[in-house]
Amino acid sequence: MKTIYITTTVLSTIFFLSSCGEKKKESLPVEETPKMETFEIKKEKLSTELAMPAELVGFQQVDLYAKVSSFVKELKADIGTEVKKGQLLLVLDAPETSSQLSAAESRLHSQESVYTASNSTYKRLLETSKVEGTVSSNDLEQAESRKNADFAQLQAAKATYKEVQTMLGYLQIRAPFDGVVSARNVNLGAYVGPSGKGSDLPLFTIQEQKKLRLSVYVPELYANYLNVGDEMRFTVRSALGQTFSAKIARKSGALDSKLRSERVEMDVNNTGNKLLPGMIAEVVLPLNAKDSTYVVPKSAVVTSSEGVFVLAVENNKTERTKVQKGREFKDKVEIFGPFTSKSVLVKLASEEIKDGTEVK
Repeated sequence: MKTIYITTTVLSTIFFLSSCGEKKKESLPVEETPKMETFEIKKEKLSTELAMPAELVGFQQVDLYAKVSSFVKELKADIGTEVKKGQLLLVLDAPETSSQLSAAESRLHSQESVYTASNSTYKRLLETSKVEGTVSSNDLEQAESRKNADFAQLQAAKATYKEVQTMLGYLQIRAPFDGVVSARNVNLGAYVGPSGKGSDLPLFTIQEQKKLRLSVYVPELYANYLNVGDEMRFTVRSALGQTFSAKIARKSGALDSKLRSERVEMDVNNTGNKLLPGMIAEVVLPLNAKDSTYVVPKSAVVTSSEGVFVLAVENNKTERTKVQKGREFKDKVEIFGPFTSKSVLVKLASEEIKDGTEVK
């Protein structure tokens, strides 16, 4: 009886387990081909904006150095002084240059006397030679040569005197244009001279601040979207909540060899002196396309080690097509490739989808 009971129990257990296995096999779902959302590619004009850092600089800026080695005698301006073109800023003193002027003046007067005498002698001989036999032709020629030599010496003395006068004029430093003194690096009595020979720093730095330059380097990809006359918007940290505007005035027409970017400049009228040279601004560049281009969702473009591609649908099967990406804006991106207006792409593409995958 015990043997029969054990055998029956074992058989019942095996039957139960086998029936459970059959139920589990019957309950497994059949895998279906995943559905893919597709769309027809279309052209449109994409208008985007690009925020770039830029720098404000004075429309004109110059560092003033001393032409003559000298000492500072008078200071007529200081940092922040508004100056006009031609206004006297600094008076220098160079005693040796004044002595050179006196010596040049003396040589000039002496040479004038010598030339006056030789010229008078030549004229008298010339008049006397009109009477035949009174003056030999050799004497007349020598007198003329002496007169010409003295005249050349006189011209040289005049040039020397004028040169020393010009050097004395350099002892007065004047403003080359209307602007503001942004730096002063000398004091009374200081020894100054040409750059590197007494003055490592400039005497003054003058900036034109009524009008400023806004310079920005635009990457190569976006350089062709900007034209002279396009209006830009920019902001600065010192004027929170305010937006300024300016128009493109100049483009360099070449790419910087290091940055691979084009320098673009805008002229800014600094009304109220709210902006200062040296400020860093954030410029918003409008990138408006001239022609319509193919624009697709970003999810349709795959960037991988094999390159940039989209999944085109041909005969209900996927086909990887390499493209070039253009501008991006929110969830859209420009693409360039061998497409037509009837091309169909997979909207949610991925690297896992291989070529020839059936599209349901």
